[in-house]
Amino acid sequence: MAFALCSLLLLCGISGLLTGVWSLPLHHWKNIKCPTGWTQLDCHCYMYQDTGASFIDAELACIALDANLVSIHNDLENDIVRQLLTDNTVNEGWIGLHDAILNNDFIWTDGSLEDFTNFDSTVGGEPDETGPCVQMSESTGLWADEDCTDSKVYVCIMDVCNGGDPSYPDCP
Repeated sequence: MAFALCSLLLLCGISGLLTGVWSLPLHHWKNIKCPTGWTQLDCHCYMYQDTGASFIDAELACIALDANLVSIHNDLENDIVRQLLTDNTVNEGWIGLHDAILNNDFIWTDGSLEDFTNFDSTVGGEPDETGPCVQMSESTGLWADEDCTDSKVYVCIMDVCNGGDPSYPDCP
């Protein structure tokens, strides 16, 4: 009896998949486009903001765009952000990393995991506790901690997948 029931469930499952009644989710994230003026990499959109602002004001400006200060999780993202800064000929810009809550416990403003860092380890090394907020150098792509009240340009990031809207597919 148990074998017959398992066989029936398996047959129904296979039939459902073949007929499309139960379909596997397809990721159409490649078809999702960023708003005008944003640069897309996979399911993230990036925008350079040329108005200098403190770290807090920069984060608030990004939030007003349904975004956050940029979080960076690999070398490719770091290169994208550096290129956005370089294209606009600035010296450095804010990224969304800070240790304002607990010294030397860095977190991203968007709540994502801190799984990649690119602090400048030359000449004394970074972070050197100059301040709790983090900037990126456009010339090297390396990061340094800085006083949060300094006025700097910045880059925002918007997640176009999983944005709280169930019509957005999961990103790979």
